[in-house]
Amino acid sequence: MKLTDYIKLEKKPKKGLLAVEWVVMAYLVATTLLMFFTYVKLHNPESMLMVRMRVVAITVAMWLVYRLVPCRLTHFFRIGVQLLMLSWWYPDTYELNRILPNLDHVVAGWEQQLFGCQPALLFAEKMPWAVVSELMCLGYASYFPLIGLVLTCFFIWRYNDFHRAAFIIIGAFFVYYTFFIFVPVAGPQYYFPAVGTDVIARGEFPQLHDYFATMREALPTPGWTGGIFHQSVVDARAVGERATGAFPSSHVGIATLLLLLAWQTKSRRLFWVIMPLYVLLCLSTVYLYAHYAVDVIGGWVSALLLFPLLHFAYKHFFS
Repeated sequence: MKLTDYIKLEKKPKKGLLAVEWVVMAYLVATTLLMFFTYVKLHNPESMLMVRMRVVAITVAMWLVYRLVPCRLTHFFRIGVQLLMLSWWYPDTYELNRILPNLDHVVAGWEQQLFGCQPALLFAEKMPWAVVSELMCLGYASYFPLIGLVLTCFFIWRYNDFHRAAFIIIGAFFVYYTFFIFVPVAGPQYYFPAVGTDVIARGEFPQLHDYFATMREALPTPGWTGGIFHQSVVDARAVGERATGAFPSSHVGIATLLLLLAWQTKSRRLFWVIMPLYVLLCLSTVYLYAHYAVDVIGGWVSALLLFPLLHFAYKHFFS
């Protein structure tokens, strides 16, 4: 395909919102209504409302740009902007779910029953070597680049399926975010220091109720502190991490969906390029204290359920 084809005006441009934008607006409206019902309990309702106003304004602006220049490139930017704004929506789940009682003691209890230990407590301790640390951090840091890679490949080589692929990924994100709001699990990096790693090692998991409503002390990122990828993970966590969104692992869930989408492309090269990073990512979520091992299992199961459900929704409501 020639570069000029990306800016060639479409003969039948889409007039209304794209499927991914409908998902965003539905989530925005639903969570705004939830805010009004819980307004007096929220810590930062004004900033949450500002996020929603910015999302609406940017969505409208991108719609106008596309209407003025309806081509593949502006279509790509419309969807790309919604992906970038996910970084606003994830911290928003913390603002809503910290008014509910924390459930880490339940998930950590499942972990103990299933494995007889806490893998997140032992993984990095047993394998602290620099090469393992950097591989784990590489896998964890590859999360958003993998999303960009898969969707860009669809845009370039399977444009007719590009919107469907974007809908599945963004739709899954908002399904996970909705779940995180009502099932507040902070994850090992927050729960373990809150109760004490010695307590966890004894197999005791006290309930913390609303502890994470104000406290966000986290375990330091394990591994080789001199590593390039280790530092990138530390920096990313300092900016965007919150005591929320541990169960199920959206990292694993979204990465699994990317793997399934990659399998659908004409070339299997994309699938095999992603596979080693996918394996590292799944392992890294436990190694870096981000998730319990049961969160990873939850990510696999949820992805296998969401893939056909979101495909069905797109086919019957938006295609």
